[in-house]
Amino acid sequence: MRAEGRLAELGIALPPVHTPSANYIQACSSGLLIFLAGNDPIGPDGKLARGVVGADVSVPAARDHAKFTGIQLLAVMKHRLGDLDRVARVVKVFGMVRAVPDFADHETVMDGCSDLFVQVFGAAGRHARTAIGLPGLYSGMTIEIEAVIESR
Repeated sequence: MRAEGRLAELGIALPPVHTPSANYIQACSSGLLIFLAGNDPIGPDGKLARGVVGADVSVPAARDHAKFTGIQLLAVMKHRLGDLDRVARVVKVFGMVRAVPDFADHETVMDGCSDLFVQVFGAAGRHARTAIGLPGLYSGMTIEIEAVIESR
């Protein structure tokens, strides 16, 4: 099944790609690799998810925030390539979680994004990944995720 059909089955509509508010672009290429800038956890309500995981944001909620961020990344992929079926594979995902100092479930939180990519792209959605915790992210958001994909 095509990636866009999988999105429809999941009930996911891709949002418009926002224009960066600083001096960067959403995606740039080097050969077949496309490097996607860090994206934010913007929920279906259009609001940025804010808070500190392990304090005022639960692990299940943060996992949803990672999924929201993955949806933003899918929108950038489609905007860049015109068709999600041009994604040959998701190569690498780097996730930053705004969390309390002793938080230890970064991997569980990031599975919200990783699981989405596997649901959409199948085996081609499996990727290398880094997940780290930080004391702060801009605008007080909970998650920021960037990715590297290979195009065809």
